[in-house]
Amino acid sequence: MLLKFKNLAIRNAAVSDAKQLAKWWNDGAVMAHAGFPNGTGQTEMEIASNLKNDSDRLHRRLIIEVDKIPVGEMNYCNKGNATAEIGIKICEFSLHDKGLGKVLLSMLISTLFSDLGYKRILVDTNLNNRRAQRVYEELGFRKLQVRVNSWKNQIGELQSSIYYELRQEDFINFEK
Repeated sequence: MLLKFKNLAIRNAAVSDAKQLAKWWNDGAVMAHAGFPNGTGQTEMEIASNLKNDSDRLHRRLIIEVDKIPVGEMNYCNKGNATAEIGIKICEFSLHDKGLGKVLLSMLISTLFSDLGYKRILVDTNLNNRRAQRVYEELGFRKLQVRVNSWKNQIGELQSSIYYELRQEDFINFEK
């Protein structure tokens, strides 16, 4: 996959991206929202090995670039029944709150619906991540469920999650 819009690009993650992904994934500040305030502990070699198993049909990790510089990641996973689950992480904090998430998600979601034939998209986020919730709702996602104190992060703190779904007819595309 290679999606471009203005100075933004979303491309398949390659084995050569393992070093950058390891840097992000092992940074507790970047990964705290996903339950890893101490980072994931994955090595560059482990990540590279896992990237070799990515496929458009089942699961794909993607790199977000701004002006050809990697700044974050996305992914999608085929859940069956024309349903994809997605994720996004803008890893460079200086780029938060600039509206990039809506545009990047629009790029990916549009492709998932139009080119890959998905009919429904799922996403979840930490209940404390109000910024993500606002973005998902602006894109047309609808709340499915809130699970309070349903899991613990790596240091044992209870966490809550909110689950969303998006159907093609509800999608509001910000790729303008």
